[in-house]
Amino acid sequence: MLPIARWLMRGTPYATGGAALAAIVPWLFWLSAAIVALVTLRRGMLPALPVLAAGALPAGWWWMQGDVIPLASVLLVTLMAVVLRERMRWSEALIAGTLAGAVLIQLGVFIPPGGTGPLLEQLRQSSDEIDQVLGELVRQGYDTEELATLLIGGITGLMVLIAAIGCLALARSWQAGLYNPGGFREEFHALRLVPRELALLVLLGVVGMVLGLPSLSMLAWVPLLVAGIALVHGFIGIKGMNGLWLVAFYGLLITTWPMILIVLLAAFIDVFVDFRGRLAPRSD
Repeated sequence: MLPIARWLMRGTPYATGGAALAAIVPWLFWLSAAIVALVTLRRGMLPALPVLAAGALPAGWWWMQGDVIPLASVLLVTLMAVVLRERMRWSEALIAGTLAGAVLIQLGVFIPPGGTGPLLEQLRQSSDEIDQVLGELVRQGYDTEELATLLIGGITGLMVLIAAIGCLALARSWQAGLYNPGGFREEFHALRLVPRELALLVLLGVVGMVLGLPSLSMLAWVPLLVAGIALVHGFIGIKGMNGLWLVAFYGLLITTWPMILIVLLAAFIDVFVDFRGRLAPRSD
C-alpha cells in the first residue's frame, strides 16, 4: 500500500479526496482514519485539518445513519497521532487513546439508537434459552438493560480503540516507508511502558471500579497488551526468528484467552526487567 500513501502525500487535495472517498465507502473507514493519521503525523494537526474534515464529514453522516464506529475511529486515531507526533512515545499515545475511548463509552456513544431494550426483546423472542437466562438475571436483581448497555458499549468501544491503534500503526508504517525506511520496525520493537505509565493504568483501573466508571477498567489494559505484542515482535527480531512465529503468535492471541493473559503478564514484567535491553547484542 506504500504507492497509495506516496500518491496521497503528493498534496493536500490528494489526501483530502482519499480520506473522503474511503470514509464514504462502507467498511473502508479504517483507510480514511489511516490517511488522516498519516497527514497528521507528517505535517501536524493544523495542516491536517482539511483532511480530518474530509474524513469526518462522511463519517458523521454514517453516525446519523446509526453507525458511530467510523467517526469515533477517525477522532481517536487523530488524537493518538497528535500525541505521538508531539511526544514521540507510543505508550503516551496509547494511554491518550484509552482515556478518550473510555470517555466515549461512558457517554453512551456506542449504544444503539433507542437503547438496548429492543435488542433484548429480539433476543428473548429468538431463543428460549436466552429468555431463561435473562429471566434468571432479573430474578437475581440484575438490571438486564443496564448490563446489556455496559456490554455492548464496552465491547464496541474496545473494538474501536483496537481499530484506531491498528490505523495508527498503518499510518506510522507508511510514514516510515516514505521518509524513514525501517524506522517503524525499530520504533515498534522498542515500545515499552515505564513504571509511571504502568502505575497510571493501574490507577485508572482502580478508579474505574471504585467510582463506578467501568469503561476505565475495561480499556486500561489495552496499552499493556500492545506493549506485550511489541515485546514479542522485538524478541523475534532480536533472535532473527522466522516470520512464521509471528503468524503462530497472532493465531494464538486471537483464539485463546490464556495467550492474552501471558502477553499481559510478560509486558508487566518487562516494565521492570527490560527483556529486550538484556537480550540485545552489546557492542564492544
